[in-house]
Amino acid sequence: MTAETAPEFVELTALDGPTRDTVGSEWWRTAVIYQIYPRSFQDSTGSGVGDLPGITSRLPALADLGIDAIWLSPFFRSPQKDAGYDVSDYCNVDPLFGTLADFDALLATAHSLGLKVIADMVPNHTSDQHEWFKAALAAPEGSPERDRYMFRDGKGPNGDIEPNNWESVFGGSMWKRVTRADGTPGQWFLHIFDESQPDLNWENEWVRDQFFGILRFWLDRGVDGFRVDVAHGMIKEAGLPDYTPPSDSASMGGAPVVPAPGTDLTPAIIDPNLEPDPPYWGQPGVHEIWRGWHDVLAEYAGDRVLCAEAWVNPLTKTALWVRPDEMNQAFNFDYMFTQWKAKRLRRVIKDSLAAFMGVGAPSTWVLSNHDVVRHATRLALTKDAPPQGAGIGPNSPGKPDRALGLRRARAATALMLALPGSSYVYQGEELGLPEDMELPDSARQDPTWFRTHGEKYGRDGCRVPIPWEANKPAYGFNSTGASWLPQPDDWAPYARDSQAGIPGSTLELYRSALKLRRAHGLGLGAVTWLTGYGKDVVAFSNGGVTVICNTGKIAVELPVGDILLSSEAITGGALPTDTTVWLTS
Repeated sequence: MTAETAPEFVELTALDGPTRDTVGSEWWRTAVIYQIYPRSFQDSTGSGVGDLPGITSRLPALADLGIDAIWLSPFFRSPQKDAGYDVSDYCNVDPLFGTLADFDALLATAHSLGLKVIADMVPNHTSDQHEWFKAALAAPEGSPERDRYMFRDGKGPNGDIEPNNWESVFGGSMWKRVTRADGTPGQWFLHIFDESQPDLNWENEWVRDQFFGILRFWLDRGVDGFRVDVAHGMIKEAGLPDYTPPSDSASMGGAPVVPAPGTDLTPAIIDPNLEPDPPYWGQPGVHEIWRGWHDVLAEYAGDRVLCAEAWVNPLTKTALWVRPDEMNQAFNFDYMFTQWKAKRLRRVIKDSLAAFMGVGAPSTWVLSNHDVVRHATRLALTKDAPPQGAGIGPNSPGKPDRALGLRRARAATALMLALPGSSYVYQGEELGLPEDMELPDSARQDPTWFRTHGEKYGRDGCRVPIPWEANKPAYGFNSTGASWLPQPDDWAPYARDSQAGIPGSTLELYRSALKLRRAHGLGLGAVTWLTGYGKDVVAFSNGGVTVICNTGKIAVELPVGDILLSSEAITGGALPTDTTVWLTS
């Protein structure tokens, strides 16, 4: 296997985005894609857990919002020890969410509304309840069944020491020892995440062939593509050498734990000479896997899409996942975690467009998802807040101001949706939902909480079921009031029916931004930077629209023009702090 070479870093001048003459016509290049976390979206049965029929019932509301596609987090059969990211059957729907017929009905309804559907594929690991792993446990050491997973002998005279020192991203060792049929201790198996999620051996051709069949199963049903979980994983460095991560770059659920606000992250965004990836992340061999998946999707009409969850730095390395013969999109996590400072935002936007343009791909912008603190909270964290990835809970120091967080979130979204490329929106962010920071310990379900013995709150705070109707049980999530995670008692103002048709509401801001983004072709546009607004302002033009974002503490004078969109009310010709405006002359 030859080493991969990153695309040459491009130092840009005025024009920082692809032009209409240099991009293809694929829908995913400009799409705004809405992430649905099924268990927290809509519950049709009253069980307290969302399901596929519930999603189907709410699809008209999403079409009305103005999105182009939905991405469904895992709905496959699973013991649900990690909210469905522990798959026991890739070709069936978990009864918790419905049936294959329910999925087919969802897909047909979405397509009838003009919405594409992306499924979440989890190839790094399976559940320990998967038939493949059961067969591996029943088979002898050294058997073909064992070779489908990462089984290794232990160290020491009795093999009672882990094969290496790797730590699970959920806390604790990355290894678990099995017991032989005769009751004696046996080999160890690798699990990057929870011990109920054994890692597959992707050097094994049988494993690769199985996933070709899994992809075709869903493509034959009509899905429009896949978001791929842990797309930077799967291949491990030969020999599985010991590795101790730096204290400020450990990982959590596949995501790097970003230092607390106040830490200068700029070098982490632009320095191409960062510390090498851990021996279980970002290995060159993963690209051969994605070329194979690319070829499978190419068998089907309709511009099917592969989107990578790839937590790697720098951006030029992230771009390796979206070369023309590999995946189509890769989440821009550098952008997600950039501090609310104009200088850093300008830098990451420039670097993003350069890196992805260098391989002919769109940048894929994102601000929130099911693994991170919601950006309506994250953007207002104080210097005393815990590192990103540890979560926020009742005893966390430095909790952010909710009003400030929402104001910055609205401005950040207005900035993101004005950029060329594709964007992802996480369910509830169009309502301005904050992180739930007051979940009781007794309600928590994230494996991180348990594996760290309560040292990290984990991701439950961004996964609480979303509100639809202010005065209904569970805010309209269902008819019974049941909820797998308790909803805050002050969320009525965030409910969709509290905001629909209300000028200035976050819901109407999103609706307007999406409509204007499409009308002005911003997704296919190009960024031309504007100067003269000061160091605390991000200013550019795209598609005939002037975009100005003020991250500073004082108002900024606006140029002459008609206001198309503003994240906050504007009076007197000045742009207030923490506000983004779109203008046209």
